[in-house]
Amino acid sequence: MNAYVDLHCHSTASDGTMAPAEVVQLAKRSGLSAMALTDHDTIGGIAEAAEEAKKVGVDFLPGIEISAEFPAPGTLHLLGYGVDPQSAVLLDLTKQLLEGRDNRNPRMVARLNELGIRVTMQEWEAESGGVVLGRPHLAKILVQKGYVKTIKEAFDKYLGTTGAAYVDKERLGPQRAMELIRESGGVAVLAHPIQLRTGNDAELDRVVKDLVDLGLQGIEVIHSDHDAAWVEKVGELAGKYGLIKTGGSDFHGRTKEAISLGVANGRKVPREWYEGLVGKIKRRG
Repeated sequence: MNAYVDLHCHSTASDGTMAPAEVVQLAKRSGLSAMALTDHDTIGGIAEAAEEAKKVGVDFLPGIEISAEFPAPGTLHLLGYGVDPQSAVLLDLTKQLLEGRDNRNPRMVARLNELGIRVTMQEWEAESGGVVLGRPHLAKILVQKGYVKTIKEAFDKYLGTTGAAYVDKERLGPQRAMELIRESGGVAVLAHPIQLRTGNDAELDRVVKDLVDLGLQGIEVIHSDHDAAWVEKVGELAGKYGLIKTGGSDFHGRTKEAISLGVANGRKVPREWYEGLVGKIKRRG
């Protein structure tokens, strides 16, 4: 069996550009033996991806990525692995998360309009093609209309956390987010710790310890934003606090063209990390 997997990727169910089944097909073509679909705030792509994974012979884990409260300029994202897509808890959670986005999005469009950028909610909805309206979809519209040259420029100027049109969405506290992941049958993992933007290693250690005390069970060691030093640093934290190691590319398709499925900053995620995650999920069950 192939020795590599990808445990962090996105589809058109949130802000990726490939349908869930297409992401699975790409995983097969890329020689991966297993994958997890981790769309933002939704499990809308899980059924399609799971069905395609059975057809093509790729082991599959249902997942979700949830944004939690955290002081700016950092962001805290939690990955929920092995969640039950039929869980009433999870369905209520995703409804709440999507409502938070629905409340935020028109305000971002209004701010862009105030800045002289003519975009509409209807255009954003048409570009998304899915349940979740992600900022990358809106960035693409700004590129198409000539307001910016690249998606990165759209985020830097307007849509990123320091952008002129940015509006934050309502977020759950980290403890509540992890509780809901556990209540829906899943295991809670800290995504891309580098994006916490902690000031130093001691602060990173403190944040991870606090999350462990609240119920964190794993940490993403390999990620496209992590260089060798970060992989080593996060790996040491995993050992120190008894956390499962996970990893993934954070593949989104054309909105992050430099990222290939199955490869995270030149590294691949070993199959044994998938096995360890599955084992943890089974022990929870």
